[in-house]
Amino acid sequence: MWLDEADGFAEIFRGYLPFYLLVAVPIFLIMSPVSPVAASHEFSVYRMQQYDLHTAPHGCRSASFNLEGRSLTSWSTSRHCVVARIQDITIDQFMEIRSKAGALLLVLPKNDTILTPEEKDHIQLLEMAMIQLEVNAPVYFAQWSPDFENILRDLQHSFITDDKSGTALEAMVNTVSSNGYQIVVTAPTPQKVDSKPVTLHGKLAGRSGSQTIVIAAHYDSSGVVPELSQGSDSNASGAVAVIELARIFSRLYSTAAERGGPTLLFVLTSTGHSLNYFSIKKWLEEQLDSSDASMLQDVAFVMCLDSISTGPMTMHVSKPPKAGGAAHSIKSRLRIPINHKKINLADETLAWHHERFSIRRMTAFTLSSLQTHKTGARSSVLDTYSESPNHLVSNIRMVARALASHIYNVTEEVNDEDEALYDKALSVEEDSIKHWHKYMSSQSRAPQIITTNPPSIGVTGALERVLARYMEVTVSIHTLDKREPEYALYSPTRAILYVYSVKPAVFDLILTLAIVAYLTVVYFAMQMFPKFYDEFAKLVNGKTKEY
Repeated sequence: MWLDEADGFAEIFRGYLPFYLLVAVPIFLIMSPVSPVAASHEFSVYRMQQYDLHTAPHGCRSASFNLEGRSLTSWSTSRHCVVARIQDITIDQFMEIRSKAGALLLVLPKNDTILTPEEKDHIQLLEMAMIQLEVNAPVYFAQWSPDFENILRDLQHSFITDDKSGTALEAMVNTVSSNGYQIVVTAPTPQKVDSKPVTLHGKLAGRSGSQTIVIAAHYDSSGVVPELSQGSDSNASGAVAVIELARIFSRLYSTAAERGGPTLLFVLTSTGHSLNYFSIKKWLEEQLDSSDASMLQDVAFVMCLDSISTGPMTMHVSKPPKAGGAAHSIKSRLRIPINHKKINLADETLAWHHERFSIRRMTAFTLSSLQTHKTGARSSVLDTYSESPNHLVSNIRMVARALASHIYNVTEEVNDEDEALYDKALSVEEDSIKHWHKYMSSQSRAPQIITTNPPSIGVTGALERVLARYMEVTVSIHTLDKREPEYALYSPTRAILYVYSVKPAVFDLILTLAIVAYLTVVYFAMQMFPKFYDEFAKLVNGKTKEY
């Protein structure tokens, strides 16, 4: 009975269907991923800074790549894209990757990650080293996400290098069984952008009009990643201080009885230290070299505000203020330390904002919480908004008080009644300061963004409108020399990155050999099955099955 049923089962193998099932199904099972959704990912990534300064190239020069992803310890050739956390890579490793690897992808720390001071210093030093060099390989930055964390973990454990593998067999087995990632970025070839830097200025006319006090700040930000360059301290804080000082003194200058003697000139520029303060240079040329240079005819001093939200301030000068002079008066009223640094015109960039004015023989200084212009905090992705800008509020209050006491020649000895009136007249609006500081810190203000947009929109337009509440504002748009531009900016600044989960190339070879071996076995099994069945039937009933 059961032998007759076996005869029916044997007839199945005489058709073509079993061949399809036995051949196709196993191949599909082997080649298809466990989870098709997890086989590919899509991320927004941000290209490393690219610009030329005095024809010297800086930053990343490429944009597209299609390479196999590897970790810091497993990459070896230009066919690999190195993927790593920014806090894990050293300057020496970056230098090696710059010269040998095909691309670099750095993942920024998670937003709520608390970095140690050592880790912050390490990241800032790495950023400074990266931005000073020309890098031919594409370099991108990505914000942290759980998917990226999984990719990093897979890359770190997927490949065992020769020095870590116990035997050659172990290394081969690990390579075959590991999952790899193909990383692809398709972006247009980098092109120069049309940059038109802007300077905003407005003045509050003084009673005498004989002298002018200039209060200036740049409002752009700089960093190794233009799209993520928020510059909360450098220099959103300085721009916010100019706005608040304009509000305070516009109220004091609103009536003839309370108006001070000197004219106050408020200046905001769109290019800072990374582009050698180009905006203020062009603005000074326009003002001083024009037929009507009355606005800067007699400048008492220029006070620049740069990065004032992280601690107590220091006065940076190119020449020590003379005793009895206006700058010395401000210094003595602020009661802050002074840092004297001569201007070095041989350097690629000037150290501080005030040096542009000092070159024009004006008395100028910069107030900053930074002790030196060489600190990496001025151009870091870590310079993000803090919910408690207490130092910014107190520093603005201190500057307003010192400036007012100098303008109105108020002595340090003030009675209680006058002190109360003094504080009321110079009261700062903390809510307004926090609002503007948060607004400016919530977006990138890299020159590639703010100098390529029309001045009436974005941050530039917002600053113009807020200053216009207190005074008449003039917008100066500067142009670069087309023959010998002082700088050049490039796009794109962002792209879409695709990550595909793949097997290594050796896996394809072994899979092919396995499939060939499987098909060979299936073929001979099909050919030999009738003979096997005849022998089995003869053994069971003692006679041969006739077909």
